[in-house]
Amino acid sequence: MRTGSNRVRVGLLASFTALAAVASMGSATAATTLNGSWAPFSRCPVDAPAMLAADGATDTAICVSSHSASGSIKLGNTEVPVGASDLQVGVVTHPGGLSTVVSPAEGALVADSAKVPGGLLGLMCPSDVPVITGICNTLSDVSLNRVTATIESVNSPTDFQLVAGTTTGKPILTLPVRIHLENPLLGDKCYIGSSSDPILLKPQNLTQPAISSEKFAGDGTLDATGPMNRLNLLGAAQTDTTYSVPGTNGCGLLGALNWAVNLKTGLPSASGNNNVTLDDAQTYVATMNKPRDAAPDAGKLLSQYWHSAAR
Repeated sequence: MRTGSNRVRVGLLASFTALAAVASMGSATAATTLNGSWAPFSRCPVDAPAMLAADGATDTAICVSSHSASGSIKLGNTEVPVGASDLQVGVVTHPGGLSTVVSPAEGALVADSAKVPGGLLGLMCPSDVPVITGICNTLSDVSLNRVTATIESVNSPTDFQLVAGTTTGKPILTLPVRIHLENPLLGDKCYIGSSSDPILLKPQNLTQPAISSEKFAGDGTLDATGPMNRLNLLGAAQTDTTYSVPGTNGCGLLGALNWAVNLKTGLPSASGNNNVTLDDAQTYVATMNKPRDAAPDAGKLLSQYWHSAAR
C-alpha cells in the first residue's frame, strides 16, 4: 500500500509508502523492466544519493511498490472512477523508528487518467449565470464536454508505516497529490489542489492482505539462500475518508471558471465529505536480508543488484 511527467491519476491510492520524518526528493531511476522478484520495482530510485548513502548498519535502504487496477475517488459532490495506479518509492530507515522517503523523479504515484462522469456539463451546469449558461449551451459537442482527471504527485510522501500495511485500519502513509482537470474550455492548467495546498491522502487497508515472502538472488532469480527478500502484501481493499479537498485553481482564462467548478462540485470540501477506495491493492517491499554484512556499502550494493536485474 510512490516521488518525469508528474502525470498521475486517481488510482492513486493503491498507495503504500512513506516516511516518519523527513521526505527527500532524490534523483531517480527511470522505469525499467526488471527480472523475476525485482519486477514490481521498476521505478525504485536506487541511484538517488540518499539511497546510495545508506550504510546498512544505521541506515537501511528498501524499495516499496504498490499497484491497484481500479477504484473510485469522491471529491465534494463529484465521484470519479479510478484506473490503474502505480506507487513506488525508496525508503531509508533510520535509528529510532524514523525514515526518509525518496521519490522517483517522475513522482511517487503514476496513474491512468479517468473520465469525469457528465464531463463539463456535470462540473458546471446547469447555471443561471449568463456567461456559464452560454458555455453550457455549446457543450453538445462531445469533445468540448469531455473532461479527464489525472492525479499527480506533489512533494514526497511522508509518515511511512510498514507495519500498517500488514493490518487494517491504520494509515500506511501520507501521499500529497493534486488533480489535473483537462478540457479545451478549462485550459491546460486547471487543478484541484496544488503543491502548496495539496490533497493529503492517507490510505489504510479495509481488508487484511494475504502476506507471504520470498528470497531471491541479486538479479531477481528466486533463491532460498539469496541475499534479497521480498515481502508480498496482496489483495487488500484500501480506503481513506479523512482528507479535505481545496478549491480549484487555473480553470479557464486567468482562473475565470474556478468559481463555477467549485460551486457545482462542492469545493472546497471538508474532511468527512470525501472518500477514496482502491480495489485489490498489490504491495511489495524489497529488502536486503543482512544489510549489516554489506556495511558501509549496503545502499550501493542494493543499486548494483537492481541494475543486474534489468532486461
